[in-house]
Amino acid sequence: MTIPLPEGIDPRVLVAVAEQVAVEAGRLIVDERPPDLGVAETKSSATDVVTVMDQRSQDLLLTRLAELRPQDGFAGEERGGRAGSSGITWVVDPIDGTVNYLYGIPAYAVSVAAVVGDPSTAGAWRPVAGAVVNPVTGERFTATLGGGARRAVRDGDARTLRVTDTELGLALCGTGFGYDAERRRWQGEVLAGLLPRVRDIRRLGSAALDLCRVADGSLDVYYERGLNPWDMAAGWLVAAEAGALVTDLDGGHPTDTMTLAGGPAVHRALGSVLGEVVAHVGREIDR
Repeated sequence: MTIPLPEGIDPRVLVAVAEQVAVEAGRLIVDERPPDLGVAETKSSATDVVTVMDQRSQDLLLTRLAELRPQDGFAGEERGGRAGSSGITWVVDPIDGTVNYLYGIPAYAVSVAAVVGDPSTAGAWRPVAGAVVNPVTGERFTATLGGGARRAVRDGDARTLRVTDTELGLALCGTGFGYDAERRRWQGEVLAGLLPRVRDIRRLGSAALDLCRVADGSLDVYYERGLNPWDMAAGWLVAAEAGALVTDLDGGHPTDTMTLAGGPAVHRALGSVLGEVVAHVGREIDR
């Protein structure tokens, strides 16, 4: 499905807004993260603090985008959203990689994307501008539809990104796991079937950053089941604008059923092998 960009919308303006608010939210979650968060008295209390920080980050994004782009819609992982009249909806993940955030592992990000279409319906939307910001390392990944993808570190010079494309047996492959135990069991079985067919596996803990790692070549290919629009929106565009194919297992739009990203050759090879492995393990996991 091709969804046109609304008349008068400039993706270059949108990406500047995305990067600006993502940096602001990133500053919040780093500066106000409790220093002892990873050793809170109980697991539930630590999780509650992360939930509070997730919501605070999203509230900041909601407020700032309303100030900068009052006619646009907003959809995020946490509570709060709004309809818009411009044809643009901001899809955000206020902390992508919350377990890493909980433990103080510097691999989490704020993901902000401007999309057209309906992000609540699979295949009915696409990102047109986006930013993924790791507030600890200072990395900023940005992309616009048709305008390429870039990586900058803090305020340094941005470099244009281009995916690698290698054979599957030499590919470093990223993936992730869901929170639900039954889903993780299925994902583990799929991983066991795939592992002998690739160079190695990395599980970094942030889907948005994983997609950006495909874009900058530090991962050759990536797959994951269970991604929501806010997990993938900005990273999808960054990877695609760096030359990656980003699809589901059948070559359509990426969905929560499966998201694959990589250079054209390795993407095709991974899709073929994953299709075999998934058929063997079984597609049904939501029993």
